[in-house]
Amino acid sequence: MERNNVDINLVSPMMKEYLKTKKEYEGTLLFYRLGDFYELFFDDAEIASHELELTLTGKNAGLEERVPMCGVPHHAANIYIQKLVDKGYKVAICEQVEDPKTAKGIVKREVIEVVSKGTLTNTESMNEYDFNYIASITDNYINYIFSYADLLSGKVYATYIAHDRNKLISYINNLNIKEIVVNSSFDKDILYDLKSN
Repeated sequence: MERNNVDINLVSPMMKEYLKTKKEYEGTLLFYRLGDFYELFFDDAEIASHELELTLTGKNAGLEERVPMCGVPHHAANIYIQKLVDKGYKVAICEQVEDPKTAKGIVKREVIEVVSKGTLTNTESMNEYDFNYIASITDNYINYIFSYADLLSGKVYATYIAHDRNKLISYINNLNIKEIVVNSSFDKDILYDLKSN
């Protein structure tokens, strides 16, 4: 079942809220908190069940066909999130932000964090001597403006690099950057070289 083909007016109230949240976080796997579990639905569930070797089940969401679903216990979510991030996925964590006992109607939920290689702060799985840098590159066609930060230590750096792609790639490789953010017009050949290194 394809999420984009679902008529939002036909689904249950909970699934309607899920679909609205998921639309805001395309390109991520949405861990949606339901009680003691984080649930994933539709294509997110299919990907996570394959990558994490979880059982793919279905959930009645008000449609004739059950919606693909898998889930992980909330207390063990960091292990599963780490595995997905290591495989190159981004994970959006949608948490219950009000007490289900006092909520009227659907429990309010919000995405509280998006986890990627550069924003991972789970220190249990990280080498204490290695920084977890996320970087940004801007090309002003004279220099590359290169900034990078480690969210765990709070260290932030910025520099200019001569407009030489080999110097830029070498600089990035020496720092062991985990994630790079660029605008859509950035040189695709440089991105390809970085990915292959």
